[in-house]
Amino acid sequence: MRLTNAVIAIWFAAGTVVAQQAADAVAPETAGAGVVATSARVQAAQTAKAEGRAVAAQDWMVVAAHPLAVEAGADVLAAGGTAADAMVSVQAVLGLVEPQSSGLGGGAFLVWHDGTTGQITTLDGRETAPLEATPRLFQDDAGEPLGFFEAVVGGRSVGAPGTPALMAEAQARWGNSDWAALLDPAIRLAEDGFTVSPRLATLVAGDAARLAVDPATAAYFLPDGVPLAEGAVLRNPDYATSLRALAEQGINGFYTGPVAEAIVAAVQGADHNPGLLGPMDLAIYRIKERPAVCVPYRGHEVCGMGPPSSGGVAVGQILGTLESTDLAALGSENPESWRLIGEASRLAFADRGRYLADNDFVPVPVEGLLDPAYLATRAALFEDGDVLDEAPAGEPEFDHTLRRADGDTLERPATTHISIVDSYGNALSMTSTIENAFGARLMAAGFLLNNELTDFSFRSHEAGVPVANRVEPGKRPRSSMAPTIVRRDGAPVLVLGSPGGSSIIGYVAQAVIAHLDWGMDVQQAADMGRALNRFGIFDLEENSSAAALAEPLAAMGYEVRLGAQTSGLHAISVGSTGLLGGADPRREGVALGQ
Repeated sequence: MRLTNAVIAIWFAAGTVVAQQAADAVAPETAGAGVVATSARVQAAQTAKAEGRAVAAQDWMVVAAHPLAVEAGADVLAAGGTAADAMVSVQAVLGLVEPQSSGLGGGAFLVWHDGTTGQITTLDGRETAPLEATPRLFQDDAGEPLGFFEAVVGGRSVGAPGTPALMAEAQARWGNSDWAALLDPAIRLAEDGFTVSPRLATLVAGDAARLAVDPATAAYFLPDGVPLAEGAVLRNPDYATSLRALAEQGINGFYTGPVAEAIVAAVQGADHNPGLLGPMDLAIYRIKERPAVCVPYRGHEVCGMGPPSSGGVAVGQILGTLESTDLAALGSENPESWRLIGEASRLAFADRGRYLADNDFVPVPVEGLLDPAYLATRAALFEDGDVLDEAPAGEPEFDHTLRRADGDTLERPATTHISIVDSYGNALSMTSTIENAFGARLMAAGFLLNNELTDFSFRSHEAGVPVANRVEPGKRPRSSMAPTIVRRDGAPVLVLGSPGGSSIIGYVAQAVIAHLDWGMDVQQAADMGRALNRFGIFDLEENSSAAALAEPLAAMGYEVRLGAQTSGLHAISVGSTGLLGGADPRREGVALGQ
């Protein structure tokens, strides 16, 4: 299934404005998929995407969410830099031109395949809760959870950012370029200005009321009280100053000194909703290297991010539960394929709600959740062809005297994703975020601050039983980000990931299935209509061929909901004939390679 070229052309020409589904909903990040081309190579990449063609290359490839960021990374790779070097330039530019999605004020997860050693590992750059936080951080005086945006807007939701430390750590480990020079493209753009894209302008207009709450944020996004206009040239000298501090002093230039002081002042000085983040929280922040979570699927090894992300485990559970099914024979348009995928996803989300959290604070049964024998018992729940009345959490091998309550979180679609393969055989998959679009709506030192703490459960207990993902000081909130590298015989064959809140898990699993089961190339996998089932309702993408599933799935007994989907899938396949790159048509990114 794929979006029609006519629909893609409409999006490119005019952007997409999706109506609010609730009074407090911001415009989704699908808005405004068009962007002014910056070079002939970007124009060629945009044409390929509009026509549904993957971009081919032999030596290296980079795919990300904005052409200016992709060009910065491409220049690094063309000059002999590594994927880690290119990521630094890409992320620094994204934080400027796509500020609603990620930036220095947020966090990220990175999966790395080393072309020299063949080893795969992950870096955890997730934000941390302030040392003064308590499990009641997002509760009112009566102990009831706050409303989502009541918690988000202001300083209360801000955790210690991890993205700058992750950029520096990855580049120190695996880079071969000058650190400061990698930040130059973003510094130049910040000082000289960049053109506001249709998507950014649409999102600013849709969130103007919340952006107006903080004076610094309002001054940047709502000059003279008017939302940024498409085509306007936007400069950000404060961002350039922050990047220079990072370039000259390394992470000390961010986590201590004037930048850190500006962050703390913004958080604690938000008079409408002050937060707890202090200087010590920034000074003690550290990146954590964690083992990749890898599962077998169709003769491949699918590797992703473990706790505190639920992405790698949930994607692995979905694929592992489907391993015994013949999705290839059923095909991509068969409603039965989607019943199977949907039920596997529902069961994975049930386990996610009960067990997944920061495993530095609570035991997480990762091996038990991915054990083939356990997944076979889960698959047996829906092998008779019926729709499950309920999709409960299971009982993997685990000390069940450690009782866990089911806990929900309110992840909203936002975030960004970067996929890179370099000429040395290294592969990098990194998903980066400030959580909700525009984060906490607080600006400090030229960048937006995250609202990542609202990825914790607002409740600490249910009926006296603790929730694994409750707030605790120093803890990292659970995430759905799922940067993924698929390998065969120890070598990468697919590098991918997506933004989209909790939908990320379904987007990534669907793309892996599309490629390995249904033989789609990476652009076809990015184009195809989205169909997700997380909690019992089948969400189908309107204006795509996924909408054709509505009637048959409803006939099976599912509640079906048509609407926009906010994927931003960026993928690279590696094969005997070279590299292919695909960028999601719902956003403004491109693939560039050589």
